[in-house]
Amino acid sequence: MTLLGRPNVGKSTLINKLVGKKITITSPIAQTTRNKLRGILTTDDTQIIFIDTPGVHKPHHLLGEKLVKNAKSAINGVDLILLIFDSYYKPGRGDEYIRDLLITNKAKCIVVLNKWDLLENGDKIVRLNQYKELLNDNLISIQEVSALSGHGCNQLIKKIRDFFQKGNLFIPKILLLINLLR
Repeated sequence: MTLLGRPNVGKSTLINKLVGKKITITSPIAQTTRNKLRGILTTDDTQIIFIDTPGVHKPHHLLGEKLVKNAKSAINGVDLILLIFDSYYKPGRGDEYIRDLLITNKAKCIVVLNKWDLLENGDKIVRLNQYKELLNDNLISIQEVSALSGHGCNQLIKKIRDFFQKGNLFIPKILLLINLLR
């Protein structure tokens, strides 16, 4: 599953929170994530492989072009995309670009409205409706979260688990344990 969104929406912070360990660099500086990074959440009955990506943006130089190409390539071959938005801001043209990219690729996604705790209560319904209007019918569900505090993250994991069919673990627990001991 790929985490996709614009720069600084909290993709890396969210993956760290969902996996339960700091596996990616987080920074207020845009474009800290340069490559696709993988994190695995393994519980007694669940294994979810997350792919953290660079932020999708309009590139202004060669590095930006490569970062966006890297993020776009993470859309292919995954069962589900977590489309992360910074809910503090209303949707803009960059969000429309990502939406259109996902529609073109017929990608299934759960929309994650991160930084939900920064909104005043009266603004939350307005913001939720703005993102619903942006996305129309191109989503499975919406989950409001705060990646910093963890608010809404358990509900997000439940939505992800409900999407997938039950199956065998992709990576045996013994291999995960060996990697942790290194």
